[in-house]
Amino acid sequence: MSGAGGRARPVRLGPRSAAALALVSAAGGAALGWPFLAVPGSQVSAHAQDAPWLFTGLLLLLVAVVAATISESGLGPKAVAMLGVLAATGAALRPLGAGTAGIEPMFFLMVLSGRVLGPGFGFVLGAVTMFASALLTGGVGPWLPFQMLSMGWFTLGAGLLPGAERLRGRGETALLAGYGFLAAFAYGTVMNMAGWPYLPADGSNIAPDPALGAAANLARFAAYCVATSLGWDLGRALVTVVLTLALGPAILRALRRATRRAAFETPVTFDAPAR
Repeated sequence: MSGAGGRARPVRLGPRSAAALALVSAAGGAALGWPFLAVPGSQVSAHAQDAPWLFTGLLLLLVAVVAATISESGLGPKAVAMLGVLAATGAALRPLGAGTAGIEPMFFLMVLSGRVLGPGFGFVLGAVTMFASALLTGGVGPWLPFQMLSMGWFTLGAGLLPGAERLRGRGETALLAGYGFLAAFAYGTVMNMAGWPYLPADGSNIAPDPALGAAANLARFAAYCVATSLGWDLGRALVTVVLTLALGPAILRALRRATRRAAFETPVTFDAPAR
């Protein structure tokens, strides 16, 4: 039996996978950003309370489409096994902090995995890991598809960072730590966007108000983020940086060694028996 050895390569993201990923990202962006664009009296605003369930069903279907499409572009049994192991590990890490003060150690593993395995694999891994962790922690609800999408983006971004072929050592670890720090805040911001539109107005100066326009609502949203989640996001970012710097080099080597040995996209051939 023969296969390719040598260098660890990210799992390829084919054209259909890229198109499906763009579709689910566009739908997610619309589901998250509509409060900044809705005008007073629009049908979107009138049915705001129905939106979470409509968007939930849509996002679940689109995430499933992305996972199926990416699996058709070259993810064989070995890659699926790797996906299962990493998703199970990430899901097991999340309850260790249970989100207390932003202590969520699963984020650093998603950064490292996305870096080694590429953006397509990273998106699926992030979404599957968040779904598995929700089952473990009892966190299943209308917010789950947004968490899956956000974590998919988080892990995908790590796969798009520059220097995947050549950058190694402290420079790569510093790059991943910096990305993890910023992306941890981005994750919290996206999740705030999922919940903020349904905050009761009641005269609050941080609740959305379609009559004020996009600029004023952006200011209200920023105040909402500072008031409700800044401490959690900072804790998540710092934990991600510390774990990436401390454990990143060893885990990156292990992931690359496993990827190189698995040779996900290399067809397996059997040599003819000797006579």
